Amino acid sequence: MARAAAQGSHIEFWALDRRSNCLEDRTGIASGDQHTAVDYYYRGKQVADRTFDGFVGNGRLGWMAELGIEHTVRDEYDLLTAELPDQGLREQKVLCGGHSLGGVITGYFATADFDGDRTTTADAGHRQCAGYFALDTTVSTSLADLSGSLPDDTNLPDIGLGYAAVQAGLDTGVLPRSLSAPVLLNPETMTLLAVAGLGTLQNADGEADLPRYLPSNVNIEATNRFLFSEDTTTFLTGSPGVKDFRLTNAAMLGALLDDHSVPLAFLQTSVGFFDGGPIADKNFPAANGSSQQPGLFGTEYKAIPDRPHGPLYTWRDYDRVGEPDDPGYRSADGTPFTSAGKEVTDIRELARSLAEQPLDFTEQYFPTKLVTDLQLATSPQVKRLVVHPEGLTANPTLTVLAGEGLLAGRVPPDLNPVVADGYQHLDVLTAAPVQNNGRPEPVSTNLVGFAQSPE
Repeated sequence: MARAAAQGSHIEFWALDRRSNCLEDRTGIASGDQHTAVDYYYRGKQVADRTFDGFVGNGRLGWMAELGIEHTVRDEYDLLTAELPDQGLREQKVLCGGHSLGGVITGYFATADFDGDRTTTADAGHRQCAGYFALDTTVSTSLADLSGSLPDDTNLPDIGLGYAAVQAGLDTGVLPRSLSAPVLLNPETMTLLAVAGLGTLQNADGEADLPRYLPSNVNIEATNRFLFSEDTTTFLTGSPGVKDFRLTNAAMLGALLDDHSVPLAFLQTSVGFFDGGPIADKNFPAANGSSQQPGLFGTEYKAIPDRPHGPLYTWRDYDRVGEPDDPGYRSADGTPFTSAGKEVTDIRELARSLAEQPLDFTEQYFPTKLVTDLQLATSPQVKRLVVHPEGLTANPTLTVLAGEGLLAGRVPPDLNPVVADGYQHLDVLTAAPVQNNGRPEPVSTNLVGFAQSPE
């Protein structure tokens, strides 16, 4: 919006949270204080006259068994028609799109029919949009581009048994209604990302006490071991652990989300690098230099502080990488861990996205059915939702891909995408307005140009 305003244009950006986001309690984060937030979520502290009821378990999420792709695109349609009743205006003014799975959701929206009569098209999904945009994803009705999996067509008929079995599992609670793991990826750990963001907002260069202030439980301990272990031995023994290192609040947040630290490609940003002390290769869960599943672990070498009970490790923000005082840390094999061209996001702005907004940045309760529907796209129950397949190409599309993101190394050439060099999966949402090469940020620049003249 700022980019458009600077050019004399006026653009609104609408983000539609899923119904399951209503389960999130942001009260502790909204306090603006890290210790208050921890006390709210873990020690029964009242904040704004509220007491935390706990993270919601699977047994209370029965209604989420129905939150699949059909409900998701229907909610988008209902919102658009309620806020912009004139279909002609929607078709002229609205750009439909999203990030990550949002590209596939947009594909289903574009091919949907919303009045039950395929012969009338004013209600068709593609008639609600002037164009589509995809951010590190593609506008499609297949997960193949995101997952790198084989094409859906296996020449085997799908009579719906897979879909029925999965739905029965969701209905009964045998399958989790929210995508969640016992450790690492669950509502608690997603909340703690925002809590870490609070520390950076309060005092980025101050020494972090979050690892010691948090109470210990299996989820936190296992997650810390996964994220802060130099090798398999460290993971198994838990020593040295994150509590043994001195980190600033910014370094703590960087360790949780930077592409040279967190070994999960879909949670990576390029926000700078560690500073202030010796750095070692992080060879867990995959060794640096190996070719193990870059789509899962990411493309960059991983690094970790190497002196427990030693110096205060600081964080070198994206725009200070490559400066004369940069130590230029290298892997044991001589490979530089990073360079100015690979760092694009300001860590303080990332902290704002995590902790300063009224809505979440990383989703706590992600509907399992939304993913299983897309994985079972060939089943009759899901195929029936693609009423207007021509909708995928009915409007112009802007595809912007992260150069080091989920589609790194397999960019679909037929889409003529804009490739943002050095970007990771989350950077297409968070990158700084001016990059280290002195040029304007390419994602927002291209989105503004597309909004002004979709073609």
